[in-house]
Amino acid sequence: MMLGGWDIALIVATALVCTTGVAGVTLLLLRWNRRRSIASQFTIVVAGAVGGVVVSTVAIMGEMYVSPHDLTVFLWVVGVSAIVSIAAAWFLARRTARASTAALIASARQLGEGAVVDAEHPGWREFDDVSAQLAETSEKLAAARAEIAKLDDARRQFFAWISHDLRTPLAGIRATAEAIDDGVTSDPAASARVIRARVDALDRMVDDLFQLSRLETGTLVLQRELVSLLDLVSDAVVDVQAQAEDRGVRIVPARIDGHMLWADPRELTRAIGNLLANAVRHAPEGSEILIDAERRDPIRRTIAHPTDRTGGADPAKPTFSEDPDADGSGNLVLSVMDHGSGVASEDLGRLFDVGWRAEGSRDEPGAGLGLAIVRGIVEAHGGAVGADNVDDGFVVTLALPAER
Repeated sequence: MMLGGWDIALIVATALVCTTGVAGVTLLLLRWNRRRSIASQFTIVVAGAVGGVVVSTVAIMGEMYVSPHDLTVFLWVVGVSAIVSIAAAWFLARRTARASTAALIASARQLGEGAVVDAEHPGWREFDDVSAQLAETSEKLAAARAEIAKLDDARRQFFAWISHDLRTPLAGIRATAEAIDDGVTSDPAASARVIRARVDALDRMVDDLFQLSRLETGTLVLQRELVSLLDLVSDAVVDVQAQAEDRGVRIVPARIDGHMLWADPRELTRAIGNLLANAVRHAPEGSEILIDAERRDPIRRTIAHPTDRTGGADPAKPTFSEDPDADGSGNLVLSVMDHGSGVASEDLGRLFDVGWRAEGSRDEPGAGLGLAIVRGIVEAHGGAVGADNVDDGFVVTLALPAER
């Protein structure tokens, strides 16, 4: 007998009502069971799917006036099949979840202990994704821990160095003051000059620390204006001229005139002065320091430091990477070259770090902040710093945006 349209509509409506009712109950059970195991959640989902089919089929068979004998047989078949299916689903879900979560728990435990974990493949794509993310996170955390350890070591070293550098002039001031107080000095005026010189050294170190703190915290406010590079270099040379004359060092400018910069003249003069002071301190007596400038395009940010003295790029002209935001105005690259022994190639990357000084320079005055301040000032202007050994000395470069 063919089913009519009304019969089909009744069957569809019955199936929809029964399935919807079972789905609602399943959602309520999942909500109630949401803090339990994945296996129990998965079992509820399977039970809901099987239950929807069973309830719909039984209801429809009831509407079809199936005989009690046939209905009893059907219920037994469906009931046994449903129970076995749900039990099998629970067993498989529990076994799979245990195997998958065990690997993830082990990885998470290793991650908490600071280890770098490898990506596991528990079998389910979602668990594989979580395992891969844990492995990636462990690598990032390991790198972050290494960086923190490096920074912490640098901080401890810096405090040790700055304590030494501050203690040295203070000890000299105390010794000189005690000599004056005990009346054992033959020239009080000379002693006063010694105290004044050491107080000036302390004042410079405190000023450097304050300047560095402003640079590192981003509180330095630049007062930019259009300035001549020649004026900046001339002012910086005046500041170090006496020190250079004491060592017989001549400062020779080249191609300095005619360049304009949109910069803070006070801060940039300080940066150039720090470079010159560093060059004078390490240049051999009676030698020359060359200050050179040239314009390069486009804007560059990162300087690659060649480490080979004999091959590759010209070490006096470090390589820059292009900035996609460049406005086309170009860079003005200022280089300061002395004929000193330079820095070991493996230490070039640390040259501008706070408090770092080359081996054998611990007895020199200062706290090793000069070049760190140079880098901070130049980067605040949107530029970059670089340094390298050359055949006849050592060169430090500043790349600055030439104009506004």
